[in-house]
Amino acid sequence: MNVLSQSVEGGAADAPFYVAQGAECDLFEAAARNNMALLIKGPTGCGKTRFVTHMAARLGRPLYTVACHDDLSAADLIGRYLLKGGDTVWADGPLTRAVREGAICYLDEIVEARKDVTVVLHPLTDDRRILPIDRTGETLVAAPGFMLVASYNPGYQNILKTLKPSTRQRFLSATFDFPPADQEVAIVAQESGLDPAKCRNLVRLAGKFRALKGQDLEEGVSSRLVIYAATLVATGMPVMQAIHAAMIEPLSDDEDVQQGLADIVTAVFG
Repeated sequence: MNVLSQSVEGGAADAPFYVAQGAECDLFEAAARNNMALLIKGPTGCGKTRFVTHMAARLGRPLYTVACHDDLSAADLIGRYLLKGGDTVWADGPLTRAVREGAICYLDEIVEARKDVTVVLHPLTDDRRILPIDRTGETLVAAPGFMLVASYNPGYQNILKTLKPSTRQRFLSATFDFPPADQEVAIVAQESGLDPAKCRNLVRLAGKFRALKGQDLEEGVSSRLVIYAATLVATGMPVMQAIHAAMIEPLSDDEDVQQGLADIVTAVFG
């Protein structure tokens, strides 16, 4: 299956570094208190997954993260019978584990999953909070603390990959974007160990690259890639080499586009 990662319970002191851009932390806590599902929308690499990981640790909840893809089925989430030592045994999927344990289940890029996945989520995202498992005949009632969180990138939406209104309206929703420049500088410096003064030009460059989204670039450069570039610089790699490896090559294979990005780098760094 290879879709699951799990983090263990933590606390505020163990929470991964995250800088709030608004009231998203309050919204997450309110959703958790009131047994509501949460949908997070935003571009690639703007901090959606880091936010969920931070909040799970802050609330002391186990977290199951599922990377959704075209072949992800309801059985991948719920579970299936497996052969083990000559016997057929039932193995819970990540969603079922989260329901049983009262954990957070995070579906990353939910619109990439097959349509049967969203149908499974419906009874968990209303006042029933149940998960019917047809293959075992069980109907699980979500344990206290269970929370469903999903995310997607609206920039990749098309008519074939979108959430139906009947699904969207079962979630609270929050829109994320890249942080303001000063805030992003602080984040990049914290994550990479590079001096903030040196991070500033990398963040400025990222802003110029993001302005090309929808023109020469399908997607703007993520904060993650800016951190990668800063980390390379902090560990001794020349700035231009780090930028090429972390902020140009990952964005495009087109040589003309890469040259255009390199020209922007020259304009920013001289």
